[in-house]
Amino acid sequence: MEHKTYARMLELKDELVGYRRYLHQCPELSFDLPQTRAFVLEKLKEFGYEPQTVGRAGITCTVGRGGGKTLLLRGDMDALPMAEETGLPFASQNGCMHACGHDFHTTSLLGAAKVLKEWEDELEGTVKLLFQPAEETMDGAADVYNAGILEKPHVDAALALHVVHAPLGTAGYTPGHACGSSDVFTVTIHGKGGHGAAPHENIDPINAAAHIILALQEINSREINPNQMIVLTVCSLHAGSAANVMPGEAVLKGTIRTMDLQVKEFARQRMREICEGVCSTFRATCDIDFIGGGIPPMVNDNALAEEIGGYIDDMLGAGTTYHIERMTGSEDFSVFSQKVPSALFWFGTGSTEQGYAYGVHDPRVTFNEDAIPMMAAVYAESAFRWLREHHCI
Repeated sequence: MEHKTYARMLELKDELVGYRRYLHQCPELSFDLPQTRAFVLEKLKEFGYEPQTVGRAGITCTVGRGGGKTLLLRGDMDALPMAEETGLPFASQNGCMHACGHDFHTTSLLGAAKVLKEWEDELEGTVKLLFQPAEETMDGAADVYNAGILEKPHVDAALALHVVHAPLGTAGYTPGHACGSSDVFTVTIHGKGGHGAAPHENIDPINAAAHIILALQEINSREINPNQMIVLTVCSLHAGSAANVMPGEAVLKGTIRTMDLQVKEFARQRMREICEGVCSTFRATCDIDFIGGGIPPMVNDNALAEEIGGYIDDMLGAGTTYHIERMTGSEDFSVFSQKVPSALFWFGTGSTEQGYAYGVHDPRVTFNEDAIPMMAAVYAESAFRWLREHHCI
């Protein structure tokens, strides 16, 4: 027998697929989301909401009878600065692409919003909807948090779904620490430029940079407990432009990913000491900058994740949910997970065996639109069930 909430989403499938295709054709970046925001606002008002802006570009509204707890449902809206190569008839043409499935997330949350409003009398508490900007640039969650998204009303728990290259209709989650923190660093090495034929008269910043790159790897292999995860990667080295001119400067850029904030702070401190020490050895100097404050690790609340997983299995079939290994990639939903019990689920939108060969952030990636009503139903059913089960707690 088909579950009531999922059955309603299947009735809405054609409408929701239309939403998704519209959003897919007009991908926008970071906080600059005029078309996306206009579309979301229009639909929410059409459903009977009074949406408000939160932070620089977020959209929020509430639904429910109140008198109980509040569950936050989050969907992100931004795309990636990359040209689409799918060949789909509704492919984007503006040099940007929803290659991480945020058009699915926005659409699914709109579908949930519609049904939650239709069945508002069944909500034994409050649902706060959040359409979030700037997940890809990792500063959208912090922006809406600083603007007070977890208050008025106070949020008791939070749920987010994210598409993933996995069998259609599956939902994976990691108990506890799920995604790494993310810090971006820049190391600028100052030497003394000159002719490449007379290195003894110069101070070589490239040589210092090479030694720094190697020395930084010792943080992971020799200074961090092997039971604690850390990834420290230098992804960019820029210095000079001519074959016979030693430059006066070299710039390294990279990222640190950890599951533990203390490990992150230790790695930052050792980076400073290593970079300054190596530069001193080679008579150079350096500046070390960590861009922004970084984002914390994503930590799933085990009790909440098990509850949501149970709702998904009840609705879509036993065995739909499964445990996955933690990942070093980052998700800024982690900002909320540090403040309230939170759960992040990775929802399968098609595997290689099912004809979906590419993963997220690939310009050729496509997603099975049959997942849209499933994801919308997960959002809505989780709200109905969780608020009912926690109404008197």
